[in-house]
Amino acid sequence: MATTEAADVVMPQMGVSVSEGTITKWLKQEGEQIEADEPLLEISTDKVDTEVPSPASGIVTQILVPEGETVEVGTKLAVIGGEAGAPAEAAPAPATAEAAAEAQAPSGAESPAPAPPPAPEPAPAAQQTNGDEQDGKSFVSPVVARIASEHGVDVSSVPGTGRGGRVTKKDILAFVESGAQAAPAKEEAPAPAPAPEAPAPAPQPAPAEAPPAAAAPPPAPAPQPAPAAEPAAGGEQLEPMTAMRRGIAEHMRRSLDTAAHVTSAIEVDMSRVVAIREKLKPEYQKTYGVNPTYLIFVARAVVETLKNYPWINGEIRGEQIVTRPYVNLGFAVELTDGKGLIVPVVKNAEGLNLLGMAKAVTDIAERARNKKLLPDEVQGGTFTITNPGGYGTFHGTPVISQPQAAILGTYALVKRPWVVQDSFGKDVIAIRPIMNITLTYDHRLVDGALAGRFLQELRQHLETWDEVSY
Repeated sequence: MATTEAADVVMPQMGVSVSEGTITKWLKQEGEQIEADEPLLEISTDKVDTEVPSPASGIVTQILVPEGETVEVGTKLAVIGGEAGAPAEAAPAPATAEAAAEAQAPSGAESPAPAPPPAPEPAPAAQQTNGDEQDGKSFVSPVVARIASEHGVDVSSVPGTGRGGRVTKKDILAFVESGAQAAPAKEEAPAPAPAPEAPAPAPQPAPAEAPPAAAAPPPAPAPQPAPAAEPAAGGEQLEPMTAMRRGIAEHMRRSLDTAAHVTSAIEVDMSRVVAIREKLKPEYQKTYGVNPTYLIFVARAVVETLKNYPWINGEIRGEQIVTRPYVNLGFAVELTDGKGLIVPVVKNAEGLNLLGMAKAVTDIAERARNKKLLPDEVQGGTFTITNPGGYGTFHGTPVISQPQAAILGTYALVKRPWVVQDSFGKDVIAIRPIMNITLTYDHRLVDGALAGRFLQELRQHLETWDEVSY
């Protein structure tokens, strides 16, 4: 039954590092009935796409934020419940502060006097945007602040299209692509410097040094993807990039710009794994509801191998090498629409046996495809496995997920003629299930010899699989 009390739907906190989200789709429209915990809308962040459930049962009386708009955490998105006529009265609620100020002005001269002073305050606040992310442009998310810092952009000079003139990720990216970021940032910097102080000679050298500093940043944002704005021609179709797609593009490009990518490969005879899997599969499926895929066996063997190769499970942080006693294993998962990729993480995978690994991977993969993951579940990975072999791929060179040092690729299991030794120690040709496995690593930290030993030990674990030990 529809509740008579209105329930607000707000942009949820989707992780400690996520401060804003984009409304990608409303699953219910105004006037439609919805039950508590039923999906109401889909949101997208630079970390994950997910559904937001309704906080109450009732009628969707008001939708306040349209699809495609990006808002900060805590923003009111919709209203559930209330009387049928309530939406009309509820709509002005967000603007009551302004409405009240206007209504009080004609009413009395005493009340309006205190009201006007707050209005001038935004002007000085706007001048403080250089040093305070909360001032001027309302709110600058960590994502926007990072992009601005990387490209030397003064956020106060970026036109904001968000609520209250807030600068969104789309705004800062568009500004960077326009190539106009360096000039505004540097023009404002000299202004505060020549303060009316006694030492007049000091200001003159400052401008002389400022031009070189201003000239340095422009080369950084050299690539100008202006052609992207060209209209479609012929049979072309244009579609906007989702927040997830933009995040993937940025993350992959940054990884290639950061790490020295090298890939090594090895062939593995999976005969023992195939035999044990066939033995365990009926029990795992019937009793536990999970399928012991080949990926599960590889993942378990990887965790065991990483114990002896902390650098491959580590990262470079500044001029220091970070290692850790745990393995947070990431798994690349394709979304159901085929237009996105997400890497959920199994935390502390070193404490899981084969069955535990099967349960954990099955769970996160299912929730990833159904958009049920939280951003914290796709962060903190120390090593990643990608499995394009499910589509018949036999080799690849994956891109490392920063700031990790390596990523493992598993490929199609193919029956091939293989040279083995018979009972007399003679070489003979037999049919064996062979899997190619690659390790793409950051050569700044991992050398080819270390990567080779890692792959060799991983192969040994898989080819001599002991059902009891694992």
